[in-house]
Amino acid sequence: MGVVVGLLLGAGLACIWWSCWAPTPGAASRLDGWSVRTQDALVQAGMPGVTPTGLVLTSGGVGVVGLLLGLALTRVPSMALCLGVFLALAPSAVVRGRARRRRARLRALWPEVVDHLASGIRAGLALPEAVAQLGERGPVELRAPFTAFAEDYRATGRFGESLDALKSRLADPVADRIVEALRMTRDVGGTDLGRLLRTLSTFLREDVRTRGELEARQSWTVNAARLAAAAPWLVLGLLATRTEAAQAYDSTAGLLVLGAGAASTVVAYTLMLRIARLPDDPRVLR
Repeated sequence: MGVVVGLLLGAGLACIWWSCWAPTPGAASRLDGWSVRTQDALVQAGMPGVTPTGLVLTSGGVGVVGLLLGLALTRVPSMALCLGVFLALAPSAVVRGRARRRRARLRALWPEVVDHLASGIRAGLALPEAVAQLGERGPVELRAPFTAFAEDYRATGRFGESLDALKSRLADPVADRIVEALRMTRDVGGTDLGRLLRTLSTFLREDVRTRGELEARQSWTVNAARLAAAAPWLVLGLLATRTEAAQAYDSTAGLLVLGAGAASTVVAYTLMLRIARLPDDPRVLR
């Protein structure tokens, strides 16, 4: 009997200890999260046809080309390796930069989209018609996704599936909120959609105004930090044109200096971006 009680007590204590530790996401779930975030960035950058795998392969190919080019120009493996690594990071940086600039442009256009929707609904249009008319009367940069929505709805007649495809084409948290508000109104009915859209338009305009003020104040600091991060490598590139200067890095000590410099640049630039970055709305309604 004492053995049974001891086993039950040990099992209970083990369960209590186990409950105190939250399960950590596995490598597969982390990889899926990275893939989803990368695919959203590619869509936001205007490259929906590119997959995360394609981006990785492109980065690897560009890095190899940079490595071979660096070896051909400098004959110094350490400098060629630095060039290859930086060029391998370039495609991802280009995608993130394009996505960030496009999000900023769309952020200024969403209030106009919401106003068009509210006007169409107030004029008595059905929800699918109000959304489809944005393909003709909405902002030019957003007409293509809404035109595709109209084609999907005409072809299938399924409002929910067409909205899901529209969300995938836009990959934007504001679009997610608008789409879910339209879906809920379509499913359960209600008369507050116009008021909801007007309130959302007001909030979006306030957000654009506040972000514009903050970005104007911090832009010179961010640009100065970027110049400070790029300046040493520009100087190194000029030095690499002279054979005797490049040979100074063709050693273990030179490799360590370049590695330490590259690590410092990456860490400092990443910290600068995190400190200066304004918070973006996550896609919680994807």
